[in-house]
Amino acid sequence: MSATDDPHLGTAEQEPLGPPPIAPWRESWHYFLANRGAVIGLVVLALLVLTAIFAPLLAPHDPTMQYRDALLVPPAWLERGRPEFLLGTDALGRDILSRLIFGARFSLVIGLVVVALALVSGIFVGLIAGYFGGWIDSAIMRVMDIILAFPSLLLALVLVAIIGPGLFNAMLAIAVVLQPHFARLTRGAVIAEKNREYVTAARVAGASNLRLMVRTILPNCLGPLIVQATLSFSNAILDAAALGFLGMGAQPPTPEWGTMLAEAREFITSAWWVVTMPGIAILITVLAVNLIGDGLRDTFDPKLRRS
Repeated sequence: MSATDDPHLGTAEQEPLGPPPIAPWRESWHYFLANRGAVIGLVVLALLVLTAIFAPLLAPHDPTMQYRDALLVPPAWLERGRPEFLLGTDALGRDILSRLIFGARFSLVIGLVVVALALVSGIFVGLIAGYFGGWIDSAIMRVMDIILAFPSLLLALVLVAIIGPGLFNAMLAIAVVLQPHFARLTRGAVIAEKNREYVTAARVAGASNLRLMVRTILPNCLGPLIVQATLSFSNAILDAAALGFLGMGAQPPTPEWGTMLAEAREFITSAWWVVTMPGIAILITVLAVNLIGDGLRDTFDPKLRRS
C-alpha cells in the first residue's frame, strides 16, 4: 500500500499546524481591555455621549428657562432643596442639571471639532515637511516652534481677542494651538518611514508623491496620532472651558460648562453648588478621556503592553 493510500497518513497531513493568527485589531482590543482604567474611561465617555445625544429627553427642564421663584435653590438633598431641581438652580433660577446635560453637547462637539481641525492640518503640514525635507521642512518646523514657544492658553486667548469672542472662534484658536503637536508627530514618523523598503518599492513601481505620502506612509504613522488626538481632546475641553470662563468662548446663556463657571464665580462662598457641579462635569470628562488615552498608548506601544 502506498503512502497516499493510508487513511491515517492523509488525516495527519490535513491537521492544522497551529492556531490561526489573531487579527491585529483584535489583539489591540485585547490589550486595551486589559487596562481597567481605560475601560472605565470608555464607559464614562460612552455615557456622556449618550447623555449629549438624548439631552432633550433626559433634561428635566429647559436649560435657559428662568424660574424667578427658585433663585439659588440648593440641591434636593440639602435643606431648602426642592425635588424638581435635583442639583439646584443658579442665580437666574435655571436648573443646573439641565444645563449640565445640554452642556455635554457643547463640550463634546468642541473636542471633536478642535481635534479634527488640528489633526487634519497637522497631518497635512507634517507630511509635507517630513517627506520633502530641506528648506520646506525647516520653514514649516520653525513656524511650529514659534507657536509652541507661547503658552497654549495665552496664545489661544490672544487669537480669540484678535478674531473676536465666540464659540467657533474659540475652537479655531484652540485648533491652531494644538496643531503643532500633530505636525511634529507626523513629521517624525514620516522621516522614520520614508526610506524603508516598502516605500522604495512603491516608488520604483511608479507611485506618485501624493500616493506615497497618503496611501503608503501615512497608515503606518497613525498609532501615535490616535493617542495624541485622544489627549488633545481633553486639552481642547479644558482650554474651551478656560476661554469660556474668561468670557472669550461661548457666550451666555449658552449652557457651556466653562461659561457656567464664569457666571457662578461670585457665588463660590454663598452657593457652592453653582460652581462645583460644572467643575465636576469637566473633571469627570477630562479624566475619562485621559484614561482612554493612556489605554491607547499602552495598546499601540509594544514596550508598554501589559502581559
